[in-house]
Amino acid sequence: MDLLGHYNYYVVVILMMIGLYAVIARGNMVKKIMGLNLFQTAGFILFISAGKIIGGSTPIYREGVELYSNPLPHVLILTAIVVGIATTAVGLALALRIRETYGSIEDEELVEDDGEDWSFGDR
Repeated sequence: MDLLGHYNYYVVVILMMIGLYAVIARGNMVKKIMGLNLFQTAGFILFISAGKIIGGSTPIYREGVELYSNPLPHVLILTAIVVGIATTAVGLALALRIRETYGSIEDEELVEDDGEDWSFGDR
């Protein structure tokens, strides 16, 4: 069994776990956004790794080439990267507005009881 041949999948698992840990364990919104970016990057690597064919050529017709790599995963990931950057920008802008409004971006400080009832169960 060739364990070193699948090192990219180990990188995916490590990045996903670091990103998931950052989202769950950290209270700072910027750190959560960074964790989501790591998790998203792991997804990109996984998708590109699954789309690569070892020994495959670029999908341009040439004489003597019979094995081609599929360009679709790479194109989809380029689109996902652009969407991820836009999402990160919106998340950071929201974190900035929350900091301006409430004075903090730490979860524990924002959740403190301010005396108002925020439950919607009895309405």
